[in-house]
Amino acid sequence: MNYPPESLCYRLERDGWQLPDVYNIGQVACDDWAEKTPDVSALVLADEERCVSYGELRDLSNQCANFLTEAGITQGDRVGILLPQALETAVGHLGVFKLGAISVPLFMLFGPDALQHRVVDAGIKLIITNRDGARKLNLMDAVARENFVIYTVDGIHTDLGSLDFNSALMRQDRRYSPAPTKPDDPAIIIYTSGTTGSPKGALHGHRVLEGHMPGFEMFNDFSAKPGNVMWTPADWAWIGGLFDALMPALASGMTVVAKRFEKFTAEAAFELLSKHDIQHAFLPPTALKMMRSYAPKKSPTRLSLQSVGSGGEALGSELLSWGRDVLDVTINEFYGQTEANLLVSSCSSVVATPPGMMGKAVAGHQLAIIDDHGVPVTQGEIGMIAVKSSTPVMMLNYWKNSEATQDKFIGDWLITGDMGIDEGDNWFRFVGRDDDVITSAGYRIGPGSIEDCLMRHPAVQMAGVVGKADNVRTEIVTAFIVLSDGYDETDELISDLQTHVKTRLAAHEYPREITIVPELPTTATGKIMRRELRKLGGS
Repeated sequence: MNYPPESLCYRLERDGWQLPDVYNIGQVACDDWAEKTPDVSALVLADEERCVSYGELRDLSNQCANFLTEAGITQGDRVGILLPQALETAVGHLGVFKLGAISVPLFMLFGPDALQHRVVDAGIKLIITNRDGARKLNLMDAVARENFVIYTVDGIHTDLGSLDFNSALMRQDRRYSPAPTKPDDPAIIIYTSGTTGSPKGALHGHRVLEGHMPGFEMFNDFSAKPGNVMWTPADWAWIGGLFDALMPALASGMTVVAKRFEKFTAEAAFELLSKHDIQHAFLPPTALKMMRSYAPKKSPTRLSLQSVGSGGEALGSELLSWGRDVLDVTINEFYGQTEANLLVSSCSSVVATPPGMMGKAVAGHQLAIIDDHGVPVTQGEIGMIAVKSSTPVMMLNYWKNSEATQDKFIGDWLITGDMGIDEGDNWFRFVGRDDDVITSAGYRIGPGSIEDCLMRHPAVQMAGVVGKADNVRTEIVTAFIVLSDGYDETDELISDLQTHVKTRLAAHEYPREITIVPELPTTATGKIMRRELRKLGGS
């Protein structure tokens, strides 16, 4: 690929990874830019309508590191951050990184049981949260609550046993020298969604930020520059929100918009994009689908977008076409997971992505489609998407789970659990999760292309496809559909949808069963939960 000569991708193609001996995320994502451009806005707090400069962010995160030290946190200790997109979220993570401790992002919509598993498993000593988070934490088992201290960002609540984070912060010195951490020193534990068994904590080193930078360059079409404005509705508790947006944007000297959504709406998204002249956005597939449903033909607001990236589910031609027509950009799809993220990306400014491809392997990441023995399969065949263990974007291990870590690898290959096809010339096609691939009458069928085809029918607002056990065919294709406004479930419509797929894809791929539902179950990051659909379908 013809990468711009000034890009990290270009240098990686030429020289490979050359990480420095000392690398601290807090230094790279904050202090380096505070030194060069202290007055440039690092964050725009949309709900408070105020900006926070890089100089202010440096001072606050320094005070956070000093506060944590005073509270007894040392290098390697775990600190939980249970907050939405907010100033204190960024300050908390950066302060933990500077100290050399380990941050553990926690999602605000988790219930007490989900929080307890993560807090206990990680051995968290201190949690920075708000009033709502403190209430949930205090619903945990009494024994679990004895092992950590709660600091809230919205005042002292002695009835909840919590202390005031901001008051503690303001007493601290604004000067702090980040710990001279090495690239492989632990920095953050991000828990997987737990598709099989209990959620596992993916432990990443400080190198994880550098590992994300080439993919960040690519899905932003190499147009993201210092001072540009970026936003994502993805929560900063997930690797997508943190390392596809917040941290790499800060490490690029950009301005990040922080916005709390009680519930995401397309109308609010369009207004935010316009009001803050947002030039770069990471919009998950579900957000894009909602925006398309709200504005199918034309944006209701003036847009300044230069690039939009999306990952988590294949978008399909319908959404990509809508992006070009309404957002006036070619949406760049990318691929990764909590354990190894931003491995594949499309980049419309460099090369047009062929239909159905998820993109090329990002510079610095060696990918292959392998079999159960770790041997690359023949080009064009379905196999497991795997990445060579030399990339810094890869986790160090699963936290205190050596068995699960071992199971994640075949030799030097980390297996993603996803199925794909190497189409040649470094292009990769996504087929589906290993357990999402449908085996029917000897065919192996990926759900993504069927969902895409269904989405091109005017009656379909959203679609999820899974396999259902069948005595004759092993599995049959089953679709769950949310209808567009103005359409009602009828036998004629069901038949029309089946014919729509049969005539556009293949006879063996059409959904033999279709169920109309009011909504599809999705994860906190907007991915369709096909395992829940399989339960609904009786499979």
